[in-house]
Amino acid sequence: MNIRKKITVLASILLLIVISGCNTDSTMSANEPGSLPKYGNGNIGSFDLSQEEIDGLIHMRIEEKLARDVYLVFDSLYNYKVFYNISISEQTHMDAVKRLLVKYNIEDPLVTDEIGVFPDPQFQQLFDNYIIQGNISLQEALQTGVTIEEMDIADLENQLTNVVDNPDIIKVYQNLKRASENHLAAFSKCLQTNPVDVE
Repeated sequence: MNIRKKITVLASILLLIVISGCNTDSTMSANEPGSLPKYGNGNIGSFDLSQEEIDGLIHMRIEEKLARDVYLVFDSLYNYKVFYNISISEQTHMDAVKRLLVKYNIEDPLVTDEIGVFPDPQFQQLFDNYIIQGNISLQEALQTGVTIEEMDIADLENQLTNVVDNPDIIKVYQNLKRASENHLAAFSKCLQTNPVDVE
């Protein structure tokens, strides 16, 4: 079995673990380091990026941190494993986008990795609002996860459809979109199948 097939099989197994184990002791994620190919390291060639592509990478780097930080706060608040599992995946996504920033010599917008601190006031406001909503109950925290993943998917679809021509970035965004769809399914399943847990 070649490496690509092994990666595909491993990713499928890990996705089943995430979706079936909303609050299990498993810390595996559908996109835990090692389950997806490393992004931004391929020798596809040298491409000039448009300003819109550069802006998109900066936006996605911050947006992946937003998701990670919110889920880490909710994991600490509720000790509900789905948040921890997906926060690991979001860290992987942050790293994937950063590799592209480095490859194309774009300054990283994140000057600190501190949880809940963002360079963009709009992202700071989103974080604050999400934490307020998620503090109401576990159900609201899970619903916030749904909201974040839907936003992430919409932003990635917009980039893929209307902005990006660079093959390197397309590959990364396609992987991130697929992962966000998995996260959305996991949060939605937790809401639907654990009514006692989320009261």
